[in-house]
Amino acid sequence: MKRIFLALTTLFVGVAIMAQTKVDDVVKINTEKYDFGKIKQGVPVYTYFELKNISDKPLVVENTFGSCGCTTPEKIDKPIQPGETAKLKVNYNAAAGGVFNKTVTIKFAGVNDPKVVAITGETLDAAAYDAYVKSQEAEKAKKTKG
Repeated sequence: MKRIFLALTTLFVGVAIMAQTKVDDVVKINTEKYDFGKIKQGVPVYTYFELKNISDKPLVVENTFGSCGCTTPEKIDKPIQPGETAKLKVNYNAAAGGVFNKTVTIKFAGVNDPKVVAITGETLDAAAYDAYVKSQEAEKAKKTKG
């Protein structure tokens, strides 16, 4: 009797695991990584990730969170209807200097695994940023003349 119970329990758990919805089966994201390039320290920036519901049921975003306090996603409050797209705004405060690689985790209702997207870039102090901008302008002018 114990063997039969164990076998049935194992079968039930196996079927339940196979039936779980996978995140890539319900949502398609326009990009999984956004590069801000070089940005000025102390000047916050933001971008949008587009989430398209590719399932046949409304998709609810349960929670969104950044990998640190410097990265803050804005939660999507309304369900995303089948075939529709919603924009997830992600803010980066640019307080710390240097290269950054941050992640944003998106948790959907009824989906066990979350979706993780990333933002990257390099924060430069004011003097370095101004020098960078001037070099880019000079490069552009050079290409325009030639």
